[in-house]
Amino acid sequence: MKARVLIIEDNQLTARGLQYLLEREGYLVTTVVDLKSAKQTLATQDFELLIMDVGLPDGDSFSLVRQLQDSLKDKAIIFLTARDQEEDIIRGLELGAEDYITKPFRNRELLLRVKKALRQPLGLGKKLTIGHFSLDLEAHELMIDGKIIVLTALEYRIMICLMENAGHIVTRERLLDEIYDASGRVVNDNTLSVYIKRLRQKLRPRDNISTIKNLGYRFEVPQDGGEDV
Repeated sequence: MKARVLIIEDNQLTARGLQYLLEREGYLVTTVVDLKSAKQTLATQDFELLIMDVGLPDGDSFSLVRQLQDSLKDKAIIFLTARDQEEDIIRGLELGAEDYITKPFRNRELLLRVKKALRQPLGLGKKLTIGHFSLDLEAHELMIDGKIIVLTALEYRIMICLMENAGHIVTRERLLDEIYDASGRVVNDNTLSVYIKRLRQKLRPRDNISTIKNLGYRFEVPQDGGEDV
């Protein structure tokens, strides 16, 4: 079964277009027009993905994500908005969103980003273990010292890329390719810095990610396979 999607969009024409586009792909779609309706719907229904306009009649969806942070932590979020200022993009990503798409957008681009936000990684049944870190590609989980670390889909894909190349530098360009589709949209490099910063905060105190100036990042391998370097 395809994922359940909640669209929070006050422009009825845009909402109907999104609903038609996603339902045609097999997604189960519910639409609401404001924050109040969104809260009521989220209290009674479960969704895998939320697609949110930022500016809504009774506030902005940034505030909704902050208010419902705990209950939304296991859901993918895409902000879809006309606000294209860098500070808004960074703000949205810092709140844990998988993506931030500015209007106008291409239908194919949106569908690709929806699929990426919900995508299960390849390599079912495989575990990648380095020192205190264990990445279960079947359960879609990262564990450190036996404790599950909750990651967004994009943070998880960054960890896969870094751990698969442990001990080697992964360029910023490659990580950006892991996050974004080849849609032709120019993405500010600062967004990757936001993801890395947020990821490193979640890994503490065992932050094995090193920044290699002007090049990229490296997941450090403990010299004895157990203790951190």
